[in-house]
Amino acid sequence: MDELGRKSVEDFKMANKKPIVVVMDNIRSMHNVGSVFRTADAFLIDGICLCGFTPQPPHRDIHKTALGATESVDWLYYENTVDAVLALKEKGYKVFAIEQTEGSISLEKFKVQYPDISKEPLAFVFGNEVEGVSDEVIGVCDGVIEIPQWGMKHSLNISVAAAVILWEFVR
Repeated sequence: MDELGRKSVEDFKMANKKPIVVVMDNIRSMHNVGSVFRTADAFLIDGICLCGFTPQPPHRDIHKTALGATESVDWLYYENTVDAVLALKEKGYKVFAIEQTEGSISLEKFKVQYPDISKEPLAFVFGNEVEGVSDEVIGVCDGVIEIPQWGMKHSLNISVAAAVILWEFVR
């Protein structure tokens, strides 16, 4: 384990984070929540906002997939996702919903517009597994990003979508 250069929780807390926040809008699955925590830890992002009925740590089903990342990654709870988005915008974040909707920007085109996240912190809203990001939340976001998909389903699990988006912006 030492050869992998893994950070302790204390080292993680003190490290310079990527200026990115994940916002989870009414996520049902504790496994999805845990998986996003684990991905957030892997990419050393600022934190997570858990909103609405999204499950919160501590819970054994979240821990099962987070593998301790709920201890390293900072998180806040908001009863209303709109409040989380507005709070982030007040702190200078540009907030983008990850959704398939009219007027969305395809991910491969979006990165040209925001090539350097160090100049402007970003937050990404991921929606409910069935309903997606609510229209009310999309309405207060700065824009919408769509992950291109060419298969039959045209949907990704939220934990997979979060990994795709976070990797794209930290690389």
